[in-house]
Parts: sequence; C-alpha cells; structure tokens
Amino acid sequence: MALLEVRELKVHFPVYGGIFRRVIDRVKAVDGVNLIIEPGHTYGLVGESGSGKTTTGRAIIGLNPITSGKIIFEGKDIGNGMSSSRSRYRKDIQMIFQDPYSSLNPKKRVLDIVAEPLRNFERMSAREEKRQVQELLTQVGLSAETIHKYPHEFSGGQRQRIGIARAIALKPKLIIADEPVSSLDVSVQAQVLNFMQDIQEKLNLTYLFISHDLGIIRHMCDYIGIMYKGRHVEQGTTCDIFENPQHIYTKRLLAAIPDLDPGQRESRRQLRQLVHQEYDEAYSQYFDHEGLAFDLKALSTTHFAALPERG
Repeated sequence: MALLEVRELKVHFPVYGGIFRRVIDRVKAVDGVNLIIEPGHTYGLVGESGSGKTTTGRAIIGLNPITSGKIIFEGKDIGNGMSSSRSRYRKDIQMIFQDPYSSLNPKKRVLDIVAEPLRNFERMSAREEKRQVQELLTQVGLSAETIHKYPHEFSGGQRQRIGIARAIALKPKLIIADEPVSSLDVSVQAQVLNFMQDIQEKLNLTYLFISHDLGIIRHMCDYIGIMYKGRHVEQGTTCDIFENPQHIYTKRLLAAIPDLDPGQRESRRQLRQLVHQEYDEAYSQYFDHEGLAFDLKALSTTHFAALPERG
C-alpha cells in the first residue's frame, strides 16, 4: 500500500476586489495534481517559481486549505481540514522548511525549538525531554551541549540540521522537504543532502522533496514529477525523466542544467538546439489554448506525460 496518495488535488486562492471586497477571480495555484509515494522512497517535485510545488507540499501537511481532491495517507483521507483523521496523522507528517534563518524562532533556545513537537504530542518530564533533545542533536551531527544556544549562534547548515532534528523528533513516516538546501552554500548543500540520505536509511523515512534544482533531484529521488502552472506535465522514474524526457517543458529544464561534465557538453548543446527549435515551432502541441498542460497519458507503467492525442 502506498504511504501517500494525492488524487486530483486543487488549491485555488480567491482574489478580492471592489468596494465590498468581493471575489472577482481565483488563482489556481494547484489544479488537479496526482501523485503516489511508496514507503521508504523519495518523490521529487520540480518546477519553476509559481508552478505550485510548494503549495502542494503545504496542502499535504495542512498549512494550505484544499479546494477539492483527496489526500490519502496510509489509506485514510486526511484532506478535510482539521478532521480527526488529519489530527491523528499530523505527527506522522513533518516538514523541513526552505529557509533555516526564518523557520527557527530567534528568541528560543535550541532545547525549546526541538522539543516543541514533543511537547505537543508526548508527555514526559523535563529531564527526559532534555535527554531526548540531546539525542536528536547528536543524531543530526551537533553537540548535545548546544541545547542552550540560540539560532543566531549557528551557521546556515547547522540551523538546517536543527530543523531536521525538530522534524524527526516524533519519528514521522513522511517528511516534506521544501527546498531544504537552496539557501545554503554549495559545499554545505552536499553535506546536508548526504546527511538526509543517511537518516532516511537509518530511520526508514519517506521524503517528498521539493526543489527547482534538477541536479539535486537526480541525486536524491527515485521518482520525479515535473510541474507547470499548477499541473503535472510529466512524471516518471529518475531514469525516465533524465534519459527519455517527453514533454517540451521537461526538455527545457534539462537543457538548462550547467555543463559540468566535459563529456556531456556536445550532447547538451544538441539538446538545447533541438529544444529551442521544437519550442518555437510546436509550442501549441504541448499546451492547450489557455497555455495549460494536457492530461497525463501513460507512456509506460512508470512514465507519464501531458501530451495531446495524436490524430
């Protein structure tokens, strides 16, 4: 059984206007997303800013109300606001936020930051709480003696490790990682990503990994979903997406990856040339008259792309 299944998820935000602040329009941030994540796997959600990937993650964890659709976690629909089902499973789904500088309360010590989810869901003495927080900090590679420090006393990578310690405090089954390394230096990014893979194996975690960086996605993920204007344009295994991309938008994202490997520069140059020519000549074949993606069509048992019917 899948750990998480999202069916036809829609998140629309009202736009108000006029003297009486009436709803005059709606922003379709997420408009019919479907995805499945198996236990122990990492699903990568990719797209440019405004594609709806972060809104999707926030809707799954309950930070954004959904307009319609289903969010099924361990066979139970938890998408209906503050239902008993969502409350019961809230501790099993945690989030690592994008910015380690703003996601940690600067007025609280590390002890209180990491202990916050424990206080919400567990009952324990102050001594036991302190011991557990120290164990969590050690688990993420920080000294147990740092519990009395404040966030400003740590580097960016260390702050993100504190955020990870907070996320794993309740031993969740699913962690939503929203651009967890985008604000860090490249050298620190590698350390945090490798660490996230290590704890995934040790704790049997499942990740929904949100990023705009395809290089990171390729390194971290088993399965990938490409988003554009609130919809999926392509889904597939890492091999499907990188070795056999089908949608023009996916091809453009891949063509934009820097040429770090000299052996791939010529093939990358040819891909860019092909993509730009195809994009200019056949854009209308990949999107409907409103510029939105078509429905996904199965290309194989693992690979799906938003392609029109060929007549």
